[in-house]
Amino acid sequence: MPFLQVTMIEGRPAEKKEQLIAELTSTVNKVLDAPYENIRVCINEVPANHWGIAGQSVQKRSEEQGKV
Repeated sequence: MPFLQVTMIEGRPAEKKEQLIAELTSTVNKVLDAPYENIRVCINEVPANHWGIAGQSVQKRSEEQGKV
């Protein structure tokens, strides 16, 4: 039973997450020939202030770049 874990920063729309689940499932089905019913996908969303890059949280980096 394939089990995929995706970790990403929170904030994407539900429709995009549904699309991601569907497309990952389809790809695993094609590549591994695994039945759809056996494929599991878990999306773990992390707050931007809990995700660090180069010594700063993504939230702080975004604020400094004027993106938040």
